[in-house]
Amino acid sequence: MGKLAYVFPGQGSQYVGMGYEFYKNFPETADVIHAVEHSLRMSLDDIVDVIFKGPEDKLNKTVYTQPALFAVSFGIYKALESMGFPKPDFVAGHSLGEYTALAVAGGIDVQLGARLTYYRGKYMQEAVPEGKGAMVAILKLPPEKVEEACEKAKEYGVVEPANYNSPTQTVISGEKEAVNKAAEIAKEMGGRAVPLKVSVPSHCSLMKPAADAFRLKLAQAPIQNIKIPLVQNYTAKAHTMAHEIRNNLYHQIFSPVRWYQSVLYMHEQGVDTFVEIGPKNVLSKLIQQTVPNVRVFNVEKPEDAEAVLKALR
Repeated sequence: MGKLAYVFPGQGSQYVGMGYEFYKNFPETADVIHAVEHSLRMSLDDIVDVIFKGPEDKLNKTVYTQPALFAVSFGIYKALESMGFPKPDFVAGHSLGEYTALAVAGGIDVQLGARLTYYRGKYMQEAVPEGKGAMVAILKLPPEKVEEACEKAKEYGVVEPANYNSPTQTVISGEKEAVNKAAEIAKEMGGRAVPLKVSVPSHCSLMKPAADAFRLKLAQAPIQNIKIPLVQNYTAKAHTMAHEIRNNLYHQIFSPVRWYQSVLYMHEQGVDTFVEIGPKNVLSKLIQQTVPNVRVFNVEKPEDAEAVLKALR
């Protein structure tokens, strides 16, 4: 019998109205979302409205996006738990999704998750003035070619691989001019470039000031040791000890997300079933590109949950 991993989406998967059917039909989901709102009432008093009514440009501001996605994904997980979904053997999340995964593993509670994702978003938003940074997904090229393109564009400013999403998709991040130059070079190499709608250039050295500001919040956070191993973006390995998890969350902000390496690691550990929990199915597609011979499900709406639970049983 193979092992089971639950994975949680990061920024870019949000949309106005996400999770509404769960919110309406499952008190477990509503409780989580209201607990997040309550925890942030001094900072963002309208997060429930923004999640379900928008406007979209407000939801897309990093400071809202991060706690909103955490609230919805963790809220959906709590509903699944009440339906009798099994405990996973591993958890992982893409960038921000790592906080949802940590909450599912029992390392943080909903209030702490709300505060950490809020401050993470706030410091990231403040680190680089809007319009100065950019992120572009490079498709159809292996990671080493994308690294080469970044190297060649360095004279134009900061540009670095930010997300190793799949063997043929790497996101680059940094200063706008350098990122655009690296994207041009990647296109000449036969790649495709897709600019991302983001308000901050995540997971590159420009985020070091944000990480340093956030480090204090992490140091004070009562993160617990966990029993379900968390496969972290920074190392692409499993961790259960609070001090390691804390250190990796700090480094994660200004280091690349090793997503496909994390998927390969879980697969090597015997995982043959992945369930993506939360809005959209971005991670499901990346997992299928990385390890095509596994079962991949995603749960975004209550009707998905019924079908997936049946398959897991």
